[in-house]
Amino acid sequence: MEQKLKKITSLATEAIKNCKTINELLDIKAMYLGKKSEFNDLMQDLKNLSSDQKPLFGKIINEAKQEISALIDEQKQIIDSQKINDLLKSQTIDISLPGKNLALGHKHILTKTIEEIEDVFVGLGYEIKEGPEIETDLYNFEMLNLPKDHPAREMQDSFYITEDLLLRTHTSPVQVRSLLENAAQKPLKIICPGVVYRKDDDDLTHSHQFMQIEALVVDEKATLADLKGTLLLVAKKLFGENREIRLRPSYFPFTEPSVEVDVSCFKCNGSGCPMCKNTGWIEILGAGMVNNNVLKAAGYDPMKFQGFALGMGIERVAMLKHGIEDIRLLYTNDLRFNSQF
Repeated sequence: MEQKLKKITSLATEAIKNCKTINELLDIKAMYLGKKSEFNDLMQDLKNLSSDQKPLFGKIINEAKQEISALIDEQKQIIDSQKINDLLKSQTIDISLPGKNLALGHKHILTKTIEEIEDVFVGLGYEIKEGPEIETDLYNFEMLNLPKDHPAREMQDSFYITEDLLLRTHTSPVQVRSLLENAAQKPLKIICPGVVYRKDDDDLTHSHQFMQIEALVVDEKATLADLKGTLLLVAKKLFGENREIRLRPSYFPFTEPSVEVDVSCFKCNGSGCPMCKNTGWIEILGAGMVNNNVLKAAGYDPMKFQGFALGMGIERVAMLKHGIEDIRLLYTNDLRFNSQF
């Protein structure tokens, strides 16, 4: 029996060392350690031995089985390691190869312009406010001193959804909503960026959908001088530190007095060129002191409170800053155009 045991152990050891795959190793394990293995037959033969021999040969058989089991575990580690090494070799990355160029997107020129303007006003302590693009006639017109029979309504030909609902024609309704929300009547400094809609025929400088950003200040001390100082700072930040502004009398129902604001031409420095139509000035926005009727409608006492407001077209600012001649280019999603910015 001892000679047979040595032979079985030798054959098993050789077979284990020649295994190249886990499946082969499992077959060897079943052959030598399974229920139908020769070791199992030897264990059955123990009953034919004397009582003194049974413990001795039982111990020898178990030690042989443990040796084979340890060899199987060792060979399994060798096979697993070889498999990992082969996999690493097949998936080796050549770090000297050039990398892939990923096309990264960027912000649209209108988004950049809005953020630039917002940065100026936020630096002055203004808060950014937004409102719905579908507005009521009350907020869009009536509370801004534009009753239903007011002739100035014709200045803003509107997209009506129902008799009382329309696509907002300016972002001024956000100002009205903010005044009404400010029940404590604390000093208010806000800017209102957003999309607005008017029945304009699309051409080089007009669009039925465009963007505005308006600013509003209401407190007990706001003056026209404060408005002028704000306008001058905004012009310098947006168009260059050498810029100057001029105010021309104008008319807006929601401000009194009202002004049109021109900035000195940043192409010719005021000497006259085709960009400024040889005037030396470029119109950029409208502004004025908040009309008393607007303050009253929002619940403010015009004898105690006063304020100023201004509004500009985002597209106009972007077109002036970057020499864009056709507003439609801003909305056609032409990558040849967008990639320039």
